[in-house]
Amino acid sequence: MSRKIYIYDTTLRDGMQGLGVNFSLKDKIEITEKLDEMQVDYIEGGFPMASEKEAAYFEEFKKKPLKFARLVAFGSTRGPGKSAGSDPHIQALLNAGTPAVTIVGKSWLAHVDKVLKTSKEENLAMITDSISYFKAKGKEVIFDLEHFFDGYKAHPEYSIEVLKAATEAGADANVLCDTNGGTLPSEVIKIITGLPENLAPIGVHFHDDCGTAVANSLVGIDAGANHIQGTINGWGERTGNANLCSIIPDLCLKTDYDLSLKENLSQITSLSRFLFEKANIIPQKRQPYVGEAAFSHKAGQHADVLQKASELMEHVSGESVGNSRQILLSELAGKSTIVRKLEKYGEFDKKSSQVSELLTILKEKEADGYEYEAAEASFDLVARKTLGIYTPLLELNNYHLESYKTGGIPSKTVGRIYLTSEGKQLMGAGVGIGPVETLDASMRDALKLFHPFLDKISLIDYKVRVLNPEQAAAAKVRVFITSTDHSHSWDTVGVSENIVEASWEALVDSLEYYYNNFAKE
Repeated sequence: MSRKIYIYDTTLRDGMQGLGVNFSLKDKIEITEKLDEMQVDYIEGGFPMASEKEAAYFEEFKKKPLKFARLVAFGSTRGPGKSAGSDPHIQALLNAGTPAVTIVGKSWLAHVDKVLKTSKEENLAMITDSISYFKAKGKEVIFDLEHFFDGYKAHPEYSIEVLKAATEAGADANVLCDTNGGTLPSEVIKIITGLPENLAPIGVHFHDDCGTAVANSLVGIDAGANHIQGTINGWGERTGNANLCSIIPDLCLKTDYDLSLKENLSQITSLSRFLFEKANIIPQKRQPYVGEAAFSHKAGQHADVLQKASELMEHVSGESVGNSRQILLSELAGKSTIVRKLEKYGEFDKKSSQVSELLTILKEKEADGYEYEAAEASFDLVARKTLGIYTPLLELNNYHLESYKTGGIPSKTVGRIYLTSEGKQLMGAGVGIGPVETLDASMRDALKLFHPFLDKISLIDYKVRVLNPEQAAAAKVRVFITSTDHSHSWDTVGVSENIVEASWEALVDSLEYYYNNFAKE
């Protein structure tokens, strides 16, 4: 039987220390439920004493225990000179009511001297007392050895003393933490394989300051660890933590280790994107396995090979992790690429007149500055128009925008728009800071009464690229817009010498793509 590996998620504690990552109480509860659905083994909820929000989080799960995962409260060992029973931090962990607790202790002598300002003997006593206390209360205890790898490199004999003390006190797992993120895979292998026998099961917790957190985690498992700590999307302080969205597929698809969540691997992409949505962060397209670009192919020759033998171009299938293949459209595209893009609309071959027409349009548009590999929603509309299956949402009659500024008051833009939709003459108006915001507001104001689906759609990214800067203020610009309805996201493009006109094109494409693809769902 293959060795069991346990996945410990610390997104809701260590991940929240990352730049720009913050979750409300509602967010934390929903993320916990998603992780439980995925059948992650351990979910670290945070430190109960950190805030009222953290305390309320643990109270919530006293009322509705998780179905699969073990909820974990995180904190530190008792303080120097105190008893575990009277230490308020220890009591907060106990009162959280979780089946497991993680306590962090010092394993680097420099920290014992300079941070705790106590003796190495007292540090060992703090660890022993804290673990013993929780074991006596019937808790599963995970002991995190903070700065273990740095401590081991400086004074290996003391770091091993800490490991032995935690084991003798009853720790269920000793987790070796690379808190500074400065350890390389070769060092990980050497250190773990050199540890004495008869210790509690070993876990690993790596930060990504050297860009090796995932690699360190994998070699740590191969060296004998059976417990991996990390975060969804690799979030965490500084450069982040080991990314579970890479580690989990690596272990499930590339090894024979036994993981509880293996049958739910196809949920990993949606889980990754769910957390991006909750954190209000634009998804990282180039993430392995779960990123939008992970199974994307650009060159026409690659697309042709994919049709014949996909395994020659992809190391695993996108479907295995809940992702999907994308055939990107560019000047490198051939007819095989177009055929693949049209599959959802029927069967076409390279000799089809529609395929030839679309390839010609693609090359002409790209010569004008359009780029469809990053705006597939706009190309979908081009394809629909060519195939005769496009339904226009609106026809513009005219719009008018006026920007003004008075004294020290911030500038404003007012706008009005006249358009036709489904045979109705409509007018809308809006006020915003800039012309693009105002144009979007005016268009929505005109359409919202007859098209309530607009309330679902929001813009989450807006990018402008100058295509010919040598033309200075008269340069042509390309605008990309990313939109979402919180279930799907899509990208559109507009090009013009007028930035407002380029933005208008991308805005209209954004709404028309949804109207043609999802509005009737």
